[in-house]
Amino acid sequence: MTLAAPPQPQAGQRIRGSRPKPSGSCVFVIFGITGDLSARLLFPALYNLAHNGFLPEEFAVAGFALGDMNEDQLRDSLAKDLREVIGADCDTAIVDRLVKRLRFVPSDFDSPSGWQQLHQILEEFDKTYHTGGNYLYYLATAPQFFYPVVKRLAEEHLFDEANGQWRRVIIEKPFGTDLQTAHDLNSQLLTAVRESQIYRIDHYLGKETVQNIMVFRFSNGIFEPIWNRRYIDHVQITVAESLGVERRGRYYDKTGALRDMIPNHLVQLLAVTAMEPPSSFSATAVQNEQVKVLESVPPIDPEDCVWCAVRGQYTSGTVGTEPVIGYREEPFVDPHSKTETYVALKLAVDNWRWAGVPIYLRTGKRMRKRYTEIVIQFRNPPLTLFRRSGASMPSANRLVIAIQPQERISLEFESKIPGPIVEAETVNMNFDYRDYFEVEPRTGYETLLYDAMIGDRSLFKRADMIEAGWSIIQPVLDAWGEDHGGPLYEYPAGSDGPEAADQLIHHQHRAWRASS
Repeated sequence: MTLAAPPQPQAGQRIRGSRPKPSGSCVFVIFGITGDLSARLLFPALYNLAHNGFLPEEFAVAGFALGDMNEDQLRDSLAKDLREVIGADCDTAIVDRLVKRLRFVPSDFDSPSGWQQLHQILEEFDKTYHTGGNYLYYLATAPQFFYPVVKRLAEEHLFDEANGQWRRVIIEKPFGTDLQTAHDLNSQLLTAVRESQIYRIDHYLGKETVQNIMVFRFSNGIFEPIWNRRYIDHVQITVAESLGVERRGRYYDKTGALRDMIPNHLVQLLAVTAMEPPSSFSATAVQNEQVKVLESVPPIDPEDCVWCAVRGQYTSGTVGTEPVIGYREEPFVDPHSKTETYVALKLAVDNWRWAGVPIYLRTGKRMRKRYTEIVIQFRNPPLTLFRRSGASMPSANRLVIAIQPQERISLEFESKIPGPIVEAETVNMNFDYRDYFEVEPRTGYETLLYDAMIGDRSLFKRADMIEAGWSIIQPVLDAWGEDHGGPLYEYPAGSDGPEAADQLIHHQHRAWRASS
């Protein structure tokens, strides 16, 4: 019995590439399976993989978590959530097959009986579904359990590989809370498991548009030659969220936007955007080039934080048509909190390709709308012709790589307005993934889970990448921790952030791109 057969093409449908190749046989073991991550993202991703023929027949899921649910209740809960997430087009047969192959250990991670039960389940799966002793562990747990679980897996000999078997572990962020804790975590993990078995996940790298950046850059003769300081004026990377902290006040008030978003999501987007062409698409070659970029970013001097780093905190306002409270009124947040919910940074990449090109990063909660995008703004051509003719001055060309909620690429350029007067207006050429490739909704985890199953680490982070990301922002963390580096600005919920961020980028008529 297979989980799903590859979908057959409809009449007139374009067929691109070869038929999907299922991953090798394995058991997917989720620590913390009763949490929100499994219901919202991991099981929908498994469903999509099965629906598209990427999961093998020899596949099963084991869960390990402390909770008040038994195995049948967990199956029912995950099946219900899956049907709601997938919607009207949900294939109930795939849902039923996934949950039927689920076993659950309702236990504390320290319990010897819990680990004994996990051993029994894995042995049963290997016999029943011929999973071959291949185990992929996923730590969907709180960060304080990362090392204890990995250490216990090693003690239980569940990382031992023999006779062609493989054992791998996927670790979610946060990878530490600063440079020192990130280094300590990496050092601890390596006492229990090899680096080649660790898959540090960033779900942004599962987005098709992020993966497409390398293809877009290096396979198009139009853009590859101009991806440098000679033609590019500056780069903007924005991750804006319309949501507030919701019920995560306790966690967020100790973390803030700088720790939560910059050293992982935004720094990773920077690395993919600015990297040199790798010698191949192998994991080592790709990751080596990304590390070189991050190591070329000079850390911000604490004395310079006042003019190259802006922090803000949202107050009450209106998001869309909904009135919302300010950050300090959120549940579990200190009413006198100085935690930032918005960050804007001006960085540089100090290498030959990017010398003199400023890189602007910004992220915030309770913004006007939710979107993630990379903006490449090109230099203006000589404007003498337009000055002499009295025509309006053209705007700079922009390449906009939108990552969410839509995955698209847009090129903004100037065109003459019809009529007897020479006047220019900005027009767009748009490419939308959903429209062109007729792709189904995805969680962003599908590619990452599949790659982990086949042993491809290209889209995952090495230890040196994690520490390089923290090195960039550590001086800012230190300055803000000592209440130096500029004030904490307020901005109303539903806005584009504090006005101070506009001053950060305002130089030679630069401005943040306003998302439509």
